This record gives sequence, C-alpha cells and structure tokens, in this order.
Amino acid sequence: MKKAGVKKLGVKKAGVNAETARPALRKVAVANLSEKQAATELKALAVEIAQHDAAYHGEDAPTITDAAYDSLCKRNDAIEKRFPGLKRADSPSKKVGAAPAAGFKKVRHTVPMLSLGNAFTDDDVTDFAERISRFLDLDADAAVEMTTEPKIDGLSFSARYDNGRLAVAATRGDGAEGEDITANLRTIKDLPDFLMGDVPKLIEIRGEVYMTKADFAALNAAQGAKGAKIFANPRNAAAGSLRQIDPAITAARPLHAFTYGWGDVKGMDWETQWDFLQSLKAWGFVVNPRTRLCKSVADMLKEYRELGEDRANLPYDIDGMVYKVNRLDLQRRLGFVSKAPRWAIAHKYSAERAETIVENIEVQVGRTGALTPVARLKPVNVGGVVVSNATLHNEDEIARKDIRAGDSVVIQRAGDVIPQVIEVVMNKRPRDSKPYRFPDTCPACGSLAVREEGEVARRCTGGLICPAQAVERLKHFVSRNAFDIEGIGEKNITGFFEDKLIESPADLFTLERRGGRAKLTAREGWAEKSIDNLFAAIEQRRAISLERLIYALGIRQIGQATARLLAQAYGSFDAWRQAMVAAKDSEIYRELINIEQIGESVADDVLAFFAEKHNRAILEALAKELNVADFEQPDASGSPIAGKTVVFTGTLEAMSRGEAKARAQSLGATVASSVSRKTDLVVAGPGAGSKLKEAAALGVKVLSEQEYLALIGGK
Repeated sequence: MKKAGVKKLGVKKAGVNAETARPALRKVAVANLSEKQAATELKALAVEIAQHDAAYHGEDAPTITDAAYDSLCKRNDAIEKRFPGLKRADSPSKKVGAAPAAGFKKVRHTVPMLSLGNAFTDDDVTDFAERISRFLDLDADAAVEMTTEPKIDGLSFSARYDNGRLAVAATRGDGAEGEDITANLRTIKDLPDFLMGDVPKLIEIRGEVYMTKADFAALNAAQGAKGAKIFANPRNAAAGSLRQIDPAITAARPLHAFTYGWGDVKGMDWETQWDFLQSLKAWGFVVNPRTRLCKSVADMLKEYRELGEDRANLPYDIDGMVYKVNRLDLQRRLGFVSKAPRWAIAHKYSAERAETIVENIEVQVGRTGALTPVARLKPVNVGGVVVSNATLHNEDEIARKDIRAGDSVVIQRAGDVIPQVIEVVMNKRPRDSKPYRFPDTCPACGSLAVREEGEVARRCTGGLICPAQAVERLKHFVSRNAFDIEGIGEKNITGFFEDKLIESPADLFTLERRGGRAKLTAREGWAEKSIDNLFAAIEQRRAISLERLIYALGIRQIGQATARLLAQAYGSFDAWRQAMVAAKDSEIYRELINIEQIGESVADDVLAFFAEKHNRAILEALAKELNVADFEQPDASGSPIAGKTVVFTGTLEAMSRGEAKARAQSLGATVASSVSRKTDLVVAGPGAGSKLKEAAALGVKVLSEQEYLALIGGK
C-alpha cells in the first residue's frame, strides 16, 4: 500500500483541478455572469476558499489578507443569491450556516469509536506499559515508543472524506452509531471541506470539538444578557452548540477542533502514529501542538507532569494525557479488549474536590434489586459542575467512613466518574448526630432486603413485584448502549410506568397501537411534534443487533462485552433463547460455561433470568415486535479458522496466550476455555496436559503452535 508522505501544500485538491479557477471571471460583475460562468466561478471559489481556510487554520500561515478573504466569500454569496439553483454541497457559505434540518439522522460507524481505559497513578502507567510488553512477549528491558497528547475535554466526532471531500460526520454516540452532524461540522473552520495533497480514497478522521475558556466565558455572558441558557462548563457549551438542529446556531458559536486518529481508511497506510499526525497537518487539520513522541515510561510521565503544571494556563480544558503505542503494526497486534484498545490509555489528572454537607442519605433500588445508598448534598460546584448527589457505594462503605446525615464531607469528581464522598470532616460533625442504620427492607416495595454470603450489596427479594426494579430495567432497556431510544428519558419512563402506559419492554413497541398517541397528547409537555419524534424513534429501533438486545435485557453480570460473547457463541436470537431454556444440567450448560470469560457464576445468572416465566414471556413478546439481526462476525475473508471453535493449551512461544486469543477472535474464531464435542481445533504448546488428552479422546484436530501459525498465514 502507498505510504503517506508530508507534501508541500499546493493548489491542487483531491478530485478538483486548480485549473478550474478562472481569475478572468473575477473581473466580470455578478450581474453580468451567465449561468455557465457562474457554475464555473462557484466551483473555483469553493476550492480557493477551502485552501485559504486550511492555510489559516491548519498551518497558521494565511496566504491572503482578511479583506481579500472576505471579498471572495462575499462574491460567492452574491453569485449564489443570483443563481440559487447552483449552490454547491461544498459551498463556503455553509461555513456560516445552512437551512435547519428536521432532526438528526443516525450514522453507523464503519469502524467502532471506542473509549479509552484510564490510569490514575504513575504505577497504573507502568502497569500499562508492562501489560503491553507481556502481551507482545517482549524482553523485559525492551521499551515501546509512545505518543503523548493532551486529552481534550470536548465532544468526539468522526468525519468521513471520500476522495478528499467531506462526505458525512457523526458524533461518537454509543461507539457503534452516532448522530449525523455533517452540516454542523462544516461550520467549524478548523475542519477542511477538502483535503490537500496526497490523500487516501476514503478516510474517517477522528477528533474532538471544543470551546476555549475565553470563548466560553464570553458566550455565557452573552447568554445571560439575553436571559438564555447558561452552560455549566466549556465541554457542555461545545456539545450543546454542535448538537443544534439549525446549523446557523452552531456557526454562531466559537467552536474549534483537534484531530488525532482515524477509523476506516482505504488507499493509504502509515508505519507509525506520528507519521499519521504529520499527514493530518499536511491535509489542513489542526493537531494539538503539545503532542510528543516518548521513548520510555519516564519520558511519558515527565510530559504528563509538565502538561499538568501548565494546565491552568492552557486556553482549553483538559482532563488528562493520552498515551498511544507509536508503531501501528504493534497496535494491530495488540487489538482491543471490550470497548477499549489495548494500545492506548488515558492518564487522568487528580480529581477535583470540594467540601459540602450531607443533607440526607437515601437508598435507591437498581434493576437487579441491589440497594445503593446515595448522599443528597447541599449543591456545590466541583470543577465547573454543580454536584448535589454522591454515591456511598454500599452499607460497608458507610460504616467504614461513618457517614451520617448532617456531616460536612469532602467529595471528589474525576471526569465523568460519579461524585463520591472521600472523608468526613469530623470536627464539624453536629453534636446530636446519630449513626446511619442501613434498611433491611426494600424502600420501594417493603420486601425483605438480604445480603448473601460473599456479597457487598444487599438486595430486594421482591423480584417482579418490586416497582423500582421494573422501572430501572426499563430505564436500562432504553439507555444509550442498549436500545438508545431518543425522546424517552428516565423521567418519562418513571411517569409512563406509574400511569401504566409501559410496564414491560415490549409495551414500548405496542404503545401507539394501544392508543398511546391520544394518551400522550393528554400529558403535560407532549406536543404533536414531540409525540411524532418519539414514535419515529421507537419505530427505528425495531431493528436491533443481537448483542445490544441481550445487553438491554439487564441480566445480572451481563455487560456489553459479555453480551457480545453470548451473541457470538449462539449467533441468533432464537438459537440463544432455545439454548438458555434447555441449558441447566445438560451438555448445553457445559458449552455455556466453556465460552471464554463466562464461568458458572455468570451462566447461573443468565439461567436464573430464563427460569422466570415472566422473563420468557417478555422475550416472546419482543420477538413478535423486533427484527433482531444475527451476530455479525468480524470480517475474516479467507480466514481458515472463521466460524471455528479454538482452544489453546500449554506454553506458547511465538506469542503470549492473550495475543493468541485476540488474534483468533479477529480472524472470526470463537475461543473456548476447555475441549468439548464442539471444539474444532486445539493449539498445543509444550506442557499441554488434560486438554490434549480430551482432544485425543474426542478426535479433535490438534496443531502445534508452528503448524497453527502456518495455517493462519502468520496473520
């Protein structure tokens, strides 16, 4: 594949020849232009203005004066006004607004937009580097080169360029699917409409939209003067400004963007992360100037501390430093775990702290019946966010810290982490203070709340009769990483449940047929447009992937990663349901616990869910309303192990066990922890024991590590 180089910026654009520019036409008054001349002129202006934008915002090297630039824009606007039918999709006028859209469409990310794991201490960073070395089976003294870059506190985006032209842009959303913000992103001048120089056929550029501290203060002052919404912090201001239905509002807000990564790409390759960043600059994007290349963990921590010392003086908010493995071949080998890459991590700065008063301690009941204590606080500003609640985790934590109503406490908030109580200020405790007594009954239904041996949580035994559990399960069902149904937030779910509009997940999809439109019209705050939007959002979610449906059900211990494992193992909704109903005390149960990372505890919780007749009825009802897509296996075209079940045993020498499993999964295989009749292949290294004997007894094919690597082509 072609290697990306850093080319000198010129006048040639991808897919657009600079010869289309006709300077002679500039001498012709707009009123005298023919339609053909106007079309030629608009095309030339789009190219030229995009070039000047890139030079000014991407390279800090303007090539014309502000007055000359304004003159070009005014001419473009005048021609468009005279010939509105000739207005181009890439028109420079769209940098200052466009016709309001009816709403945000959904955009499926070709390559998922994943989050990052977090490090909070120097030891965490050292552990991160050591994990990489172990996974890659490197020598203990072998250093892995890393890039470091400030972690901007903004809104993530992905922008796809086809043949150098901006085609579509989206928010991160749930990582798999985001909102279409193409028109809004075009208004941000840090992002070019065209890529300059040598560009790939297709590339998804990823980065962060942000607002500077100074612009945030000015915006809030202007908002306050006209009695409009005041934003809590620059990130909220940036997110609120970018997610506007009318791009003209976005255009009026002072937004900026840093770019740092890519998703899908065709027609170009790089050897290192650093090389890619140089390409970004050459194409006209803005890369954070504090990005560095480090040879060791000591260098990384040095950059982290220096950035931290400058943090207050930076023009934008950051909440940490991001470390990435520089070599892209190592990134590919490391791959991903759950929702984060193994080759990158975010090193967060110390949490913001503040002192306030615990006004009350309340207990919330979750979807699995767990009772969670929450401190209701006297509102206090922590790092630019007003905090009025903090988690107390469980009854042991309350007892350990001796937290009581009326206490003055120190709370902290780190990034998006739920605020928590760090300590009680004992010398401020009221004299009449009494220790908190944790309830032994459910505050929602009055059922006994028990604490099983070995668990920290006390749980309501009310099960299906507990309204709190039912409501929390419904909230989880519509949440962002589950069905992600817009227009029906937590407050609406609670209200709908209390009024018996929705009592189970399937009720969402029958609501309109059951007279829901008329019932919503009678409710306060529901106008015809919002009702239309809600039912449109519900209708859109009738099609759902198997892994998202499994996660949405709210089964205890089934997070997104485990839901994906189950979906991969069983393939379809019907196959999974049938297997789970028949699983206990059978070969099917043994196959379930044999799935990598699913043991008896997780399996028992899944089967306990299916043991409830009510839950089986919910699944039956959902099956009638939904189109559940079969699990989509990773693209493993030509892989000799795609669709096969593989077991690794013994000591592997060419790669670590973790890398072997990750590589097999990337090639479309299912990795199991033990040998069964469904095992297709056992890879045996030195020291293989009982698994090798089981494979021989069952007639399962066995390969040495070298034979296995030859089979997969060393991939």
